[in-house]
Amino acid sequence: MTFSVVARCATSGMFGVAVASSSPAVAARCAYAQAGVGAVASQNVTDPRLGLRALELLAGGASSTEVVDTLARTGSDMAYRQVLVVGATGDGAIHSGENALGIWAQAMADGVACGGNLLDNASVPHAMVDAYLASQGTLGERLILTLRAALDAGGEAGPIHSAGLKLVREVDWPVADLRVDWSDDDPVDALAALWTRYAPQLDDYVVRALNPASAPSYGVAGDR
Repeated sequence: MTFSVVARCATSGMFGVAVASSSPAVAARCAYAQAGVGAVASQNVTDPRLGLRALELLAGGASSTEVVDTLARTGSDMAYRQVLVVGATGDGAIHSGENALGIWAQAMADGVACGGNLLDNASVPHAMVDAYLASQGTLGERLILTLRAALDAGGEAGPIHSAGLKLVREVDWPVADLRVDWSDDDPVDALAALWTRYAPQLDDYVVRALNPASAPSYGVAGDR
């Protein structure tokens, strides 16, 4: 019921995850990323522990392939799970269990991994990778374009209702963690609009956390 993309920007070193699903609040369960470490999507009969464990293994020095191999051996009910990983060097790996729902597929290239289940057709992740590689701009822009390419290629077998975007860089928290937890219209369009509003302020929010005395004013009541 989900398609996702995990990626590392070779220029900035930023990691990101973007995901969409027919289920509510998909990003709350499926998107994981840690600055300097990697990005992970854990989906299909989702076990959130897999995302956390994958980041732990990456932080310990494991490659993406080693992470996926370890999870496949030690994770619970891995025949039902789908896990996408991109590590610190841009290396990627994917586990898709044989009991993944409906039509499932996956695709990878340097710095990016895409996958999905209950898809309209098996070409969707390949279209996502192609779109990501052809795109330009910030990582956030590229990931949203990749979700849009998934929809253009057929997307899920049914309508999607939620979408999310998580970005990490340098600091210990996500510099962007945007979610559309339910929409009866197009959650990817809503996510794109949210990103357009948030992106110009992303750097300022980091400055406000690290050095509030030098942070810019937003002109709100009580602000300097």
